[in-house]
Amino acid sequence: MNRIQSRPNRALRAVLPLTITAASLAACSTLAELPTERIGSATMMLSNGLPAGTVQLLANGDKVTLAVAATGIAAGPRGFHLHTKGECTRPDFTSAGGHLNPQGRAHGKDAPGGAHVGDMPNLVFDSRQTASLSFDLPGTRAEVENWIFDADGTAVIIHAGEDDYRTDPTGNAGARAACGVLTRN
Repeated sequence: MNRIQSRPNRALRAVLPLTITAASLAACSTLAELPTERIGSATMMLSNGLPAGTVQLLANGDKVTLAVAATGIAAGPRGFHLHTKGECTRPDFTSAGGHLNPQGRAHGKDAPGGAHVGDMPNLVFDSRQTASLSFDLPGTRAEVENWIFDADGTAVIIHAGEDDYRTDPTGNAGARAACGVLTRN
């Protein structure tokens, strides 16, 4: 009787490590669960100098995601863009230049050929004056790093108004309410 019981135990011992390995690999097979690397960040400030949140650039393979957590801006949708210069001179932040557009595309997600690199979805602030968003940037990791970390850098701007996603070149989003300079981590 011990002999009969030992055969299933031997078979189970042989199959169990393979089953555990397969289950472990399956659990890690989705892209979202792969390790991410923080490649850049910015601390946002309002035009009065008060803190307005943080931005992170996260690489996952060849994809780069921009994640923002913002505060201090009245409820409602607000334009949110990457700008061509890594400068945030208060109070108007015009030192940040225009929208980051290395491919020369029109403004707006519905533009022929797609939106330019600096276009991002509106940030929607709630009644507590907070907003958060994660957005995959177009292009490969190498392209995004070259565009953002060029010689004059890149700023992240939150506008006072809503981006209409069509008016070229700015989206008619109004004044610049908050700014942060992206730096490489």
